[in-house]
Amino acid sequence: MLEARAHHQLKALLAGEGARRWPHHLTLSRLVARSLRRADHTLVRLAPGTDPSWWISLLVPLVLGETRLALVVGDALRQRLLQVEWPRLRAVGLSLSCWEGPEAPPEARLWLLNHRELLEAWRHGRLGDRQLVIPEAETLEAALREALAVRIAPADWDRLRRALPAAEESLLNLHGRLGRRLLRHPRTPHGLVALADDDEAPLRHLLALLKPLPDPWRAWLDAAGAGWCSWAHVDADQLMWQLHRQPLEPLAELGGLLQGRGAVLTGELAISRGGGEVAPGAGITGLGLTPEVAVELGDPPLADPLPLYAPLRQPLPNSPHYGEHLLDQARRLVLAQGSLTVVLIDDPALRRGLASGLAAEFGSRVSEECTAPESNGVLCCRWSWWLENQARLPLPCQVVVALLPIASLEDPLTAARVARLRQQGRDWFRERLLPDALNRLQRGVAGLRRSGGRLAVLDGRLRARSWGRQVFAALEPWVQLTRLLPD
Repeated sequence: MLEARAHHQLKALLAGEGARRWPHHLTLSRLVARSLRRADHTLVRLAPGTDPSWWISLLVPLVLGETRLALVVGDALRQRLLQVEWPRLRAVGLSLSCWEGPEAPPEARLWLLNHRELLEAWRHGRLGDRQLVIPEAETLEAALREALAVRIAPADWDRLRRALPAAEESLLNLHGRLGRRLLRHPRTPHGLVALADDDEAPLRHLLALLKPLPDPWRAWLDAAGAGWCSWAHVDADQLMWQLHRQPLEPLAELGGLLQGRGAVLTGELAISRGGGEVAPGAGITGLGLTPEVAVELGDPPLADPLPLYAPLRQPLPNSPHYGEHLLDQARRLVLAQGSLTVVLIDDPALRRGLASGLAAEFGSRVSEECTAPESNGVLCCRWSWWLENQARLPLPCQVVVALLPIASLEDPLTAARVARLRQQGRDWFRERLLPDALNRLQRGVAGLRRSGGRLAVLDGRLRARSWGRQVFAALEPWVQLTRLLPD
């Protein structure tokens, strides 16, 4: 039986390496082997911040089994797979041919794909009866949205005019009209301007009459309807702009992908803390996922709770004094710290102002989104940047949450998704924005639980809003710090 073979092989491999072991290696290996043998749907939730050594437990059953598989990974995980995990398997005599790229022969047992290649393979019927293994379920929705995205750069307009010279004058007129509308729009923090259907209608009607269309214009024309959102990224200083279009619910574009085929999904999805309930397939049900097995593999019990500093009566982020509050509190938190401090804040104006104020106090120790900070540095960064790069940075002694990672309605994509939920009469905040924020929060502060550091939340909404209780529950276990003491 595959479960027994994988169990014994993995146990011998881990014993030979002699390293400190993740407590759920054998459990994950048996779950994956069982799912492959039965060709069912299995969802495994890993605790946010789980050490990536769990990868080997996933790979051993894949190598020992006889099932044809498609392994879907992002670029960072692909690099780890090929440079770290694959050599570990070869060192103990386990090897498996691995095909990469948009196509693979039917006899290939393992096909390594990124998310864009998965879309193309599924659309053109090249997946066949392969079972899917998706080890980054927490980023699946965002990765598929990015794979489906269509971008129109200035060079694409030139390419279109050269391909269709008879329509050059009309295209120039439409380009100029759209450009004037975008450049007159008031500046936004991220330079994003939402586009309504009426803004795009003249261009869409013209393109529908022109054939053939060069890439990416055909994709732009096909990506239409209420399920898509359009916006422009405007650089007013350079008088340049790009068109963007992405699906509101990318999983719905692949509805039925998992029907009739086995699938194993693992990911750092929301872990229930403090007695809260977590839906077994929340956030990925649009794929047609019907998990026969849904397991949560959390961290072992902590010896000490997470120290949490969240003062009472903090100002709200829209307060005119909020920037001064951040600088004063951050200065006190950084003072006398001898290791790395990470300050998380998405608002670009607030982040630059805070970084400048801290640099005036602490000099070159302060950096912004730098992958080589000083050992006692202060790193100011966006949440998305931190989640992507934290694995390659030293563990911080403290994380300062200047703003909770709640998506802003100034982002056109977020605003469009919220508007759709409003039309359906649903609680868009508690159904969409809050769960996403809690997952990002758990993943962003997970390193503190390994380093023994402290967490500071300077966002006044934590205590002023009723949903703050759910944030506290997501951080369990924690102990409150009522005042700051020097180390």
